[in-house]
Amino acid sequence: MALLVDPAMWPWRNMLWCHLVSDEHLDELHAFARWIGVPPRAFGGDHYDIPEPMRVIAIEEGAIEVTTRHVVRGLYKAGIRTPASERSRLRTSGGITRVNEVR
Repeated sequence: MALLVDPAMWPWRNMLWCHLVSDEHLDELHAFARWIGVPPRAFGGDHYDIPEPMRVIAIEEGAIEVTTRHVVRGLYKAGIRTPASERSRLRTSGGITRVNEVR
């Protein structure tokens, strides 16, 4: 069981962002996110979008640095990968609010 974080390479609001995922289950991911102070609104259906400074904290607290491809493989391995169409539907219906969405 591992928490995975990919490189911070997606720019938004003058910061670089990355993904935090679990390769085991969502309960582990949510507990870790709470532990390091990630707000619930950062949850994107199967991952958290976190800024580079929070990525550093995640790594200090035990998240493993991996490639983005490895992050996606981890989601599939855990059986928690949410299809993009479903993530999009949830966001537009108000079911998910991500850090990088403005309401």
